[in-house]
Amino acid sequence: MKYRTLAAALLATLAAGFAGSAGAASWPERPITLIVPFPAGGGTDTFARPLAQQLTMQMGQSVVIDNKGGAGGTVGAGVAAKARPDGYTFFMGGAHHALAPSLYKSLNYNIQKDFVPVALVAQPPQVVVINASKLPVKTVQEFIAYAKKHPGEINFGTAGKGSTHHLAGELFAMQTGIKLVDVPYQGAGPMLTALIGGQVDLAFDGLGSSSGHIRSGAIKPLAVAADQRSPSLPEVPTAAEAGVPNYVVSTWYAIWAPAGTPQEAVDRMTAEITKALNTPKIKETWESNGTAVPTLTGPAFGKFVDSEVARWAKVVSDSGVKLD
Repeated sequence: MKYRTLAAALLATLAAGFAGSAGAASWPERPITLIVPFPAGGGTDTFARPLAQQLTMQMGQSVVIDNKGGAGGTVGAGVAAKARPDGYTFFMGGAHHALAPSLYKSLNYNIQKDFVPVALVAQPPQVVVINASKLPVKTVQEFIAYAKKHPGEINFGTAGKGSTHHLAGELFAMQTGIKLVDVPYQGAGPMLTALIGGQVDLAFDGLGSSSGHIRSGAIKPLAVAADQRSPSLPEVPTAAEAGVPNYVVSTWYAIWAPAGTPQEAVDRMTAEITKALNTPKIKETWESNGTAVPTLTGPAFGKFVDSEVARWAKVVSDSGVKLD
């Protein structure tokens, strides 16, 4: 009897282990939702849609984008944080969510506690872009001189109060001693439409969403906020080359899972993202949008997020930016 009991227990343990392995191997068994916390057409979509298509091809299940814009990306983040952590909902946010903790008095989520860091997927630099028909300038120094002659009369579009576009503009103004007026929109897409249409004078946008409009001539770049010139726009100087040293800002994008998501799903998604990012098609798309393929995943990516939260907390404090 004793041996029968031990044998039964052993068989049960093996069966459980086999079932667990089978479950991990079979994930995903249905479509996956990727929550994007900005409207369609913005910078996040520039990378989210090609990546979702590639993941769909690789995994044999649809990765469906769900755009939930509002409040500088915090509305969608809140929805994602409260999603069922069953491995079928992921969240594609970015630099905006490293700003939010310092800008909002209260958030219904914590980017460092309510999510599992999966992977950094793109890191395009910011670019200073203008509507050339509204601003009679050709260089950063000409713009600074013009802005000093017209303090408070020049407006810049943002993807919302507290977005990277907003804080990048405030940082630029602080470093150059000029005064600009921010005009918030519900995402980078509407902001770029306003810039092209002349409702705003300039923007501090991610190269990913601006590059197509730059190449078409709809907007004019003055500088790239990076240490090196962008391979996709080699003729555009860095901010340092243009006379604004230490102005380095990237609009990075990344994927998280709601806290409590099964580790098997997180690990598999991490591996699939890494595989997708290294396909020739994705590499070409990323390069055309001014970014190389990042390599940060898991805890290493989590530490990067922690450093960004601390960095932007100082910028918010120094600029005095407050949200209503």
